[in-house]
Amino acid sequence: MVSIPKEILRKVRRIEIKTRSLVDNVFSGQYHSVFKGRGMEFAEVREYQYGDDIRTIDWNVSARMGSPFVKQFQEERELTVMLVVDASGSGDFGSVSQMKGEMAVELAALLAFSAIKNNDRVGLLMFTDEVEKFVPPKKGRRHVLRVLRELLYFRPRRKGTDISVALRYLDRVLGHKAVVFLVSDFLDTGYDKILRVAARRHDLIALPITDPREEELPPIGLVELEDAETAERFLVDTFDPEFRSGYARLADRTARQLENRFRNMKIDSVALSTGAPYVERLVQFFERRARRIR
Repeated sequence: MVSIPKEILRKVRRIEIKTRSLVDNVFSGQYHSVFKGRGMEFAEVREYQYGDDIRTIDWNVSARMGSPFVKQFQEERELTVMLVVDASGSGDFGSVSQMKGEMAVELAALLAFSAIKNNDRVGLLMFTDEVEKFVPPKKGRRHVLRVLRELLYFRPRRKGTDISVALRYLDRVLGHKAVVFLVSDFLDTGYDKILRVAARRHDLIALPITDPREEELPPIGLVELEDAETAERFLVDTFDPEFRSGYARLADRTARQLENRFRNMKIDSVALSTGAPYVERLVQFFERRARRIR
């Protein structure tokens, strides 16, 4: 058995404490109201009472008992929640308090503990330009701690991003509808077709993560930029106002195109940034979605 470093175990404990506290104090009831079960399942029969819907009468039981009995149903609560997390090289970037990849781990942990608290199954898929880790969905605290350890302990073999590969793999291994959280900076192309398929088959929620420096550059002179996934380098002059404004326009256009892609495919999304707390954004999303599905 591979020994897990003490530092990783300490990180697991810290994130467990933080995320469980958020689940207990902030997300209480939110998750349940937003992600309802797959339908209704039979619970029991009871004697007919005045006002009961006659369509619920169980005629076989009624015939045996000599008086009318009705079927009772309850919400089929159990869900499968899949955390599909981008582990590509661009996650190793952050200009504020944490890297994009670190935020992705916290988000995944928070969602995992929310799911386990509601007795749902949780699975994990981590990808770069290939699927690098898959943890089948299971229930229980021990399992969610395993998921958290995998998130923290994992070191990707590759640097690139291929969202299509991840979603096609998910399509093969999931035999039924699931709640799928896709956590990525979405610095990729050519995945629209499989994204649309995944959104039809599952309850897909996109969580795009950006960093403030990906949206705007400060005037600090000559800066060498390196693409974390391709290692390509660029020397840019950030004192040049035209370059900075062009950079900001490109970032804004890219963000709007991504937002429109999700909207056109009817995919719920929550745009997140390493420069702002993510908890409030998630709570607002849960509240909006809960109002919409009531």
